[in-house]
Amino acid sequence: MEASKVIHAIYNDDDVLMNAVKKVKAAKHQIEEIYTPFPVHGLDKAMGLAPTRLAICAFLYGCVGLTVAVLMMNFIMIEDWPQDIGGKPSFSYLENMPAFVPIMFELTVFFAAHLMVITFYLRSKMWPFKKAENPDPRTTDDHFLMELPIHNNELELQSLLSETGAVEINVVDKAH
Repeated sequence: MEASKVIHAIYNDDDVLMNAVKKVKAAKHQIEEIYTPFPVHGLDKAMGLAPTRLAICAFLYGCVGLTVAVLMMNFIMIEDWPQDIGGKPSFSYLENMPAFVPIMFELTVFFAAHLMVITFYLRSKMWPFKKAENPDPRTTDDHFLMELPIHNNELELQSLLSETGAVEINVVDKAH
């Protein structure tokens, strides 16, 4: 079955990889995935990936944290069990708000950070005990791997990838 076959082009330099991605995209070939041992600056733009929306989530999660902090402090310190601490009035949230600012800041950051991590893991499908999907262990050390699907163009892809500086080109069946 031709559709389940992919080509793995292995590079040993991130600059060569970046140039290769640009050449492959210019030749109108689809890049399935790229595995790198460290983040490569500009690779997402070269691949044509959409910008992340994680910052929007962080803002919304921070708003949730701020809301929880305000409601929690109002209930605990004003409504449920008001106490006279340092002569401060215990009947008004607004009069006490300057003392509550550190708590509001900390809960905003706490909610944003923790919920962003959870969102990132869920979006990336990286849950506990998930088996690694790395096709070549060298990509965790010092090599870069570009994965391209084959659509009856194996020879053309191999020729193009060898021109781009790939040190190794393998045809792999993804069914295994």
